[in-house]
Amino acid sequence: MGMDAEFRCRCGEVRGIVTDASPRTANRVVCYCADCQAFAHRLGRADLLDAHGGSDIVQVAPAALSFVQGQDRIVGLRLTPKGLYRWYASCCNTPVGNTLTPAVPFVGVIATAFDQGAQRADGVFGRPAGAIQGKHAVGQAPPGSTGIKLSLLVSAVVKILGWRVRGKAWPHPFFTRDRDTPVYPVNVLSHEEREGLRAYCGPHPTAHG
Repeated sequence: MGMDAEFRCRCGEVRGIVTDASPRTANRVVCYCADCQAFAHRLGRADLLDAHGGSDIVQVAPAALSFVQGQDRIVGLRLTPKGLYRWYASCCNTPVGNTLTPAVPFVGVIATAFDQGAQRADGVFGRPAGAIQGKHAVGQAPPGSTGIKLSLLVSAVVKILGWRVRGKAWPHPFFTRDRDTPVYPVNVLSHEEREGLRAYCGPHPTAHG
């Protein structure tokens, strides 16, 4: 059995818990993709990215995550009409979960949201198993972050399939079970808004902030 791991937004208005938290029950990876970078810049939270634009993500089963405070502050954002649902706390623009639809059951929580930040996440979930999408990293790609990461892909697929088979998709913290519709309001960026964020992303960003 794992432990309960508490997480919260920066100002503390939104709080949640991941139950049975352990390296066995989660995936943890650093993602350098342009969309994760764009999301952080859209929120004005580039402070959550590492020096190369990476997001340290802990991926857990939907049923393991629940909110205990501040649900009225949660809103969603999609960079494209079919992109990830990226949920955040509107009070302080802290990401609180990335998801697809419930058909692909996972929730990705940024490691620094856990109490005591990434150091706390290390003790609960173990250190990141690797890094992906390094071709989009700011500056030189960190070692081991480029190319196909078969072991990371297999690990993620096995866990997600296991969560689905074992009924860990429900209850889902972000979707209703009867219609698979989002519980919280969702905004989809326009093409112009999305393209405006690209200047902050990638190996050679032309904008800063």
